[in-house]
Amino acid sequence: MKLATVAIDGRTTWGLVEGNNFIDIGAVLVSRYADLRAAIAAALAGVADAKPKAAVTPLAKLSFLPVIPNPDKILCVGLNYETHRKETGRTEVEHPTIFSRYANSQTGHLRPIVRPRVSTDLDFEGELAVVIGKAGRYISRSEAMGHVAGYACYNDGSIRDFQRHTHQFTPGKNFPDTGAFGPWMMTPDELGDLAELKLTTRLNGEVVQEAQIKHMIFDIPRQIEYCSTFTRLEPGDVIVSGTPGGVGARRSPPLWMKPGDIVEVEVERLGVLRNPVEDEAR
Repeated sequence: MKLATVAIDGRTTWGLVEGNNFIDIGAVLVSRYADLRAAIAAALAGVADAKPKAAVTPLAKLSFLPVIPNPDKILCVGLNYETHRKETGRTEVEHPTIFSRYANSQTGHLRPIVRPRVSTDLDFEGELAVVIGKAGRYISRSEAMGHVAGYACYNDGSIRDFQRHTHQFTPGKNFPDTGAFGPWMMTPDELGDLAELKLTTRLNGEVVQEAQIKHMIFDIPRQIEYCSTFTRLEPGDVIVSGTPGGVGARRSPPLWMKPGDIVEVEVERLGVLRNPVEDEAR
């Protein structure tokens, strides 16, 4: 199934996406679950029974929010495709490179990615996001996929000059409205095997990044195993699993996103995350 968090006439809710329609499960189960994160923590119990009672809204009449607007944590994996590692000149490592995003740095499908007033170095990073469904600590690789609730497209928009102020990535990865997440998450049973799926980023219709999920250096089970050693993973947590080579910062001249651009991140069978780019209001 496809699950999304949306706004309808100013009201935030969550539910199922089927074709061109949204089924408002959140309104039916409002006394049971505060949001999609809570429903995921309960293994989506009651969703099937709620579906016949739920109102249906065309997707064209709602606004998409980040799939999980309020995750306990967003853990991002850096340098996780060989093409990207090589273009950065970084050495090979034995463990994943992890940094964090904050929930309020996110934006939804079709909403603007915002270039802040303090920089013009706004870069794209198309990625696959993994949504955790079951809490755990010290999760083994063999058990890791049982902790996954679903997958989504993610654009880990980066303010490169702030990212490079020090060896820590955090400032350049947390400007408001730079991390696009959506349009929806798809459960593993519907998406199927990930390995051969193609991840593509397009800027104004031109392909700027492309790879298959199997080209990750550290696969998803390894990411879950590693992250769960230093933190307890909670339902609704998001692991943003890394970007392929082709980022704007490593091109000559650099290719920065600018107001008026349209950036898309697509994962085969999963969907297309599309965002316009705007300048921060002054």
